[in-house]
Amino acid sequence: MVDLITRRAGQALAGLLAADGLVHLYWATGSTWPAGDARTLSLAVLGTEVPFTPQVVLPLAAALFTASAAVGARTFGRGGRPAAFVTGAVAVGLGTRGLVGAMWALGPDATIDSASPLFHGLNLLLYTPLCLGFAFAATRVLKAPRREKVSP
Repeated sequence: MVDLITRRAGQALAGLLAADGLVHLYWATGSTWPAGDARTLSLAVLGTEVPFTPQVVLPLAAALFTASAAVGARTFGRGGRPAAFVTGAVAVGLGTRGLVGAMWALGPDATIDSASPLFHGLNLLLYTPLCLGFAFAATRVLKAPRREKVSP
């Protein structure tokens, strides 16, 4: 049985992934919140100019919703191997993004950063810590003991 802290971590991660998916759906409409325009949004979120077109953000939204469902299922001991695989992929992806973000933000080349100053600050204070924290949560959910099947 999954302990309460692990269950809450899994619920928070599934919620974050779903919320991120909703934001991507919102961007697919052409809206640029929280930025004033598409260029500023791209520089703040990615550190470079990338189009936030439906062809780009809708597949990302689908992947985020799939990941949310898998992590949610795994949190409650459901979904079997597919949910475990996706939860593991989420843990690896977030962990890699977090570590690369930390090295990039704190490494020797951080002062000659070509990305926007807004992205650099968001990466250091928001994106990297969230990725590392939620990578830990995904790992905890992945490794939590599963319910044993009871035969009738």
